[in-house]
Amino acid sequence: MTNLEAIPARGKGGSIHVVVETSRGMNAKCKYNAGLGAFTYGRPLRAGLSYPFDWGFIPGTAGADGDPLDAMVLHSAACPPGTVIRCKVMGVLNIAQTENRATQRNDRFILQPVTAVADDPYTLNRAMKAKLEQFFSDAVVLTEKKLKFLGWHGPAAALKAIATGERHWAALHAKASRGAARPR
Repeated sequence: MTNLEAIPARGKGGSIHVVVETSRGMNAKCKYNAGLGAFTYGRPLRAGLSYPFDWGFIPGTAGADGDPLDAMVLHSAACPPGTVIRCKVMGVLNIAQTENRATQRNDRFILQPVTAVADDPYTLNRAMKAKLEQFFSDAVVLTEKKLKFLGWHGPAAALKAIATGERHWAALHAKASRGAARPR
C-alpha cells in the first residue's frame, strides 16, 4: 500500500492534498498508521459529539510534533478514510497545545475542495470560526490535551505555514534515510 503521508502536499493547479482520516459524522477519531498502512481507531469523542466535516492531514508535511499538519475540509460530503481530496486553502487557526506539561504549536488548517459545488454554503466567516473553535475544544475533553487559540489567519499565511511544513517533512525524512543507509 502507498504511504499516504508521503503523497506530495501540492496537487495540480496549486491545490493542496488532504488525506481523510475521520469522516464527517463520525464520533470516534481515527488515525493513519503508516507502519500498518491502515487507519486505526484512536479514541471516542465525548457523548453527542461528532466531526462536523471531514478531518485528516496534509501529506508531505510535518508540524512541530513531527506529525503531518492537521486539516479540516469544509464541504457537505462525507468521504471515507483514505480519500485524497484536492483542496484550496481557506485559512488556519494557530493553536498552542499542551499535553504532558509540554506545549507546542498544533495548528488546524481549514480547506475546501477545489471542486466545491456552487450551493455548498460553507465560508470561513465569524460564525464558522466560532463553530470550529468549539468543536476543537470539545474534541479534546476526554484527553490530557489543553488548547489555547492564538488566532485565525487567511490563505496566504496558511500557504506559508504549509510550505514550512513541507520543508520540515523533507528534513525529517532526509535524516531518516541517511540514518537508514548507515551500517549498524
